[in-house]
Amino acid sequence: MAALIDAIDVKRKMYFEFENAPFLCLDFEISTPTARGGQTLVRLKMRNLLTRAVFDKTFKAGEKFKVPDLETVEASYLYSDTDGSYFLDQTTFETISLSADKLGDALGFLLEGVIVQLDKFNGNPIGIQLPQQVELKVQYTEPGVRGNTASGAVTKSAKLETGIEIQVPFFVKEGESIKVNTETREFAGRA
Repeated sequence: MAALIDAIDVKRKMYFEFENAPFLCLDFEISTPTARGGQTLVRLKMRNLLTRAVFDKTFKAGEKFKVPDLETVEASYLYSDTDGSYFLDQTTFETISLSADKLGDALGFLLEGVIVQLDKFNGNPIGIQLPQQVELKVQYTEPGVRGNTASGAVTKSAKLETGIEIQVPFFVKEGESIKVNTETREFAGRA
């Protein structure tokens, strides 16, 4: 029998299973009633790991959730085609395929050979966790013009080798490698 978690014990960044799907708790709020006999309620902001949907739901404190059968393995990105993206499990050396809807916008940060954490639910791949930062080369950006800071805009748009566009400081040049924060999609420094 799977272990059970009480709703009141669910905390931020904790995984739990609800309606046969794995969820990640993003935030929680406990409301205790002031009247006698009132029930303690737990409001969870949660992400469905299969659909990536985020929503709020309120539960009674005593409701129970199963601990999901989640496994995270190291995998390296190989390539993408019209059928999906392919990763190589670093332990078993098996090739794992993920469809575009399971990757979301993560594809914009993937280069061949990048190591990611691949999540599996009940043995099936459901998504990836990117590293905090990735190194990407600037494919195109306007040259920085000296004195172009009067408007307060000290950044410019840059297209990176994977096709995504981010704002970079005006001193960044075409062909330069930069670090990009994968969570915020922001410039994190020179590589």
